[in-house]
Amino acid sequence: MVGENKVDRYLDRDWETDIVSYPEPAVEIIDESFRKYVIGNAGMERIYTGCRWAEGPAWFGDGRYLLWSDIPNNRMLRWTEETESVSEFRKPSNNSNGNVRDREGRLISCEHLTRRVTRTEHDGTVNVIASSFENLPLNSPNDVVVHSDGGVWFTDPDYGILNDYEGDKSEPELPTAVYRIDPVTASVEAKATGILKPNGLCFSPDFTKLYVSDSGSDNPKVIYVFEVTSDGSSLNEKTVFTETGNDSTDGIRCDSDGNIWASAQRGTNSISIYSPDAKLIGRIYVPEVPANLTFGGIKRNRLFITASQSVYSIYTGATGAALS
Repeated sequence: MVGENKVDRYLDRDWETDIVSYPEPAVEIIDESFRKYVIGNAGMERIYTGCRWAEGPAWFGDGRYLLWSDIPNNRMLRWTEETESVSEFRKPSNNSNGNVRDREGRLISCEHLTRRVTRTEHDGTVNVIASSFENLPLNSPNDVVVHSDGGVWFTDPDYGILNDYEGDKSEPELPTAVYRIDPVTASVEAKATGILKPNGLCFSPDFTKLYVSDSGSDNPKVIYVFEVTSDGSSLNEKTVFTETGNDSTDGIRCDSDGNIWASAQRGTNSISIYSPDAKLIGRIYVPEVPANLTFGGIKRNRLFITASQSVYSIYTGATGAALS
């Protein structure tokens, strides 16, 4: 277990001059089942800093690059693994937030400013795939995932319209919800309501479960889980997957073993890892408030974390689930 003094030293690390000690002091093994996911001489790396609020990382394996959103700066950035260089991918980005690739390798993005979900085609054309529900504008699409059937699922809290910092301040006209965009009809349907601020979401490796974090829930804060119907188009009633105490959960991802990797904000400021039966098995502490995460790299075993002004990465013994 990581001693508190080691964690404090880690959080105070000078990223320009400090030598990384091994094993990485940021990694805490809470349950022995997490040990298989820890690589003893793999350290935390800060690969970029200079954002105002980094979010929505998405890995493009064929190009070996990571895309993410810098929401208040109204831009998307790209980090190329081979050269470790960062360039501007899109500006303005309409205060984009969550990003993911669909089954055809196209970029799906949630936009706060325009209150819509878009798809970037292979030729660079940007098409709107969701902007309203029942003739009312969406609040501010936040995060997005793709089911194995091609359906696009996204959360729609009101964060992007609360003020003029990450979009345009406005009054919500719809209740917060989780939506699905049908891959055949392109219709937008509300699939889950009654979540105060639905935020991060991810599917289990076999796509039979959908996990949704509620970043607005009272203490103890929670991550919900839904059973996905056999046709992949609907959800059964939600149940509490786990209570996270003071940790407000933002982005979440599933690895190929079914573990949930969740950004834990303002409590432990970590990536908290839960087994499929909801047992907290480990934590990876982050020196800034973590927003979101994804697996990438050649073997999909490199965890990328967007955290406040920076992007961090660490190699793990886990492999990201498909379409994560």
